[in-house]
Amino acid sequence: MQEAAERADGILARTLEALVPPVQWAHGPTTTGDGEVTRRRTVMTVISAGRRGSFLGVVERSWTERGFRIRAVNSDRCSPAVHARTADGFGVGLVFGGGQAFFEVDSPWVALSEVAESADPPRGPSYEGIYPLPRPHVRCAFWSAGAP
Repeated sequence: MQEAAERADGILARTLEALVPPVQWAHGPTTTGDGEVTRRRTVMTVISAGRRGSFLGVVERSWTERGFRIRAVNSDRCSPAVHARTADGFGVGLVFGGGQAFFEVDSPWVALSEVAESADPPRGPSYEGIYPLPRPHVRCAFWSAGAP
C-alpha cells in the first residue's frame, strides 16, 4: 500500500505541475481500505467559473499525453469533472464541488501494509490539523479571472 500511495503522490504531482500558472493546494485526507489507498489534493486557488473549462482541459490533456484513458467527463456548469485510469489501474479524478477543485487518485488492489502520510510538501500552507480545509481563497490573475 505504501508503494501505491507513493505512485498516487507522483500522479498528483505531475498533474499539478501541468497547471500554468501554478495553483496553491493542500493535502486532502489519505484513506485506506482493504487493499486500496486514496490520496487527495484540494486546490486553494480560486478557479473562476469562466476558467473551469480551461482548468479541466489542461488536466485532461496532461493525462491523455501520459497515456491515461479518459473514462468520464461531466460538463455540468456548477460541478464539472473528469475521470481517467492509468495503464497500471490507478483511477484519477478532478471534481469541482462548491466552486473548489479536488483531485483524487485511487489505487488498484494492493497488498496490505501501513501507509505514511505524503512526503510531498503542499504548495501553500499545510493546514495541518485543520479539517475540513478552508474554502479556496488564494487569488490568481489567470485562474481567478472572470472571463475565459
